[in-house]
Amino acid sequence: MARKRGKSWQTDFMFQYQRIRRKSPENSKAGAEAYEAMLRHKLAIGEVIVSPKDIKKAEAQEQTFEKFAWKWFNSHVRANLKQSGIENTKIILRAHLIPFFGNVPIGKINTMKIDEFKAKKINEHLANKSVNNYLTILNTCLKAAQEGLGLTTLPRVKLLKTPPQTYDFLTIDESNNLLANLSGMAREIVLTAIRTGLRKGELKALRWQDIDWVNRRLVVRHSWCRYTKGLTSPKSNKFRYVPLTDDVYFMLKDRKQETGPIFYTNKRNQNFDYWTLKCKMLEACKNANLRFITVHTLRHTFASHLVMKGAPLIAVQQLLGHSDIRITMRYAHLSQSSLREAINLLDPMRITDFGHQVVTAEKQVIEDLMRQKTTY
Repeated sequence: MARKRGKSWQTDFMFQYQRIRRKSPENSKAGAEAYEAMLRHKLAIGEVIVSPKDIKKAEAQEQTFEKFAWKWFNSHVRANLKQSGIENTKIILRAHLIPFFGNVPIGKINTMKIDEFKAKKINEHLANKSVNNYLTILNTCLKAAQEGLGLTTLPRVKLLKTPPQTYDFLTIDESNNLLANLSGMAREIVLTAIRTGLRKGELKALRWQDIDWVNRRLVVRHSWCRYTKGLTSPKSNKFRYVPLTDDVYFMLKDRKQETGPIFYTNKRNQNFDYWTLKCKMLEACKNANLRFITVHTLRHTFASHLVMKGAPLIAVQQLLGHSDIRITMRYAHLSQSSLREAINLLDPMRITDFGHQVVTAEKQVIEDLMRQKTTY
């Protein structure tokens, strides 16, 4: 049946219990009727009728991964990620994903093809963690293709197994030894990093107005972006408060100012240069007979010292600005004593009642037997 819908004529009929509704190529009643007659004839002789919508979807799925990936990058990645994430995604697309998947139609990327990619990267001696980073971006891109292009199936992207992440940190004696071999601004930066756990970008972005002198704490509002060469939000996109220890508080108070950067490696232009700081730390490590460490090692040192001294992991998470407690759990093994203390709560010989030890019946019997043995 030919009918008009809005300003367009279409054909609408049933064939073998299936509804066929198509927009007429010729926008008239006569054109819609002729179009319906043609469709009925094709169905009668067994031809499959593909709707213009299905044709458009099939054509979309035939576009190459490279073409869709850059569309996704320019529309989604640029709009939703920070500059560092944008640059990282661009590098991974250019160096790894597009060279392998570039000419493959987006709808024909399957699990086997992805496994071939993983095998290739493993043969290139890349770390499993790095390969997983590439796979994560690939998976996000394919999910966007499923939503935007109507992919009927989404290949399973299975990440590689990775060993527990290792990290280095300084003991308390090593920290003191390192500080003893530093002076000036370099020592202030290292001491602040050890006592606050700030990332190097957060240290560079720290301003005098970020210090709450009344409550003796600093507010981490910004981080330094090396791509835009300006301030951006911290890694978790949330500001956080970090209390100051006495040594850091009085050190900063001695040269308190109203505005401007707190730390710099060049006093003349107040520029904070990572390379200059790295060289000073390298020299200090040599003089202290320490292995070379990075600024990020000081962040691990801060967290490790807290956990070893009994700080709750949830508090460490908040101080470090971790978005997920699972990241903080890497330091949990340093607090094995807390596991013993937790189990001791179930020890019947240590049951307490309102702060007073309760002597159990079992313990009372043992003590009575020991007294009798002594008497005899």
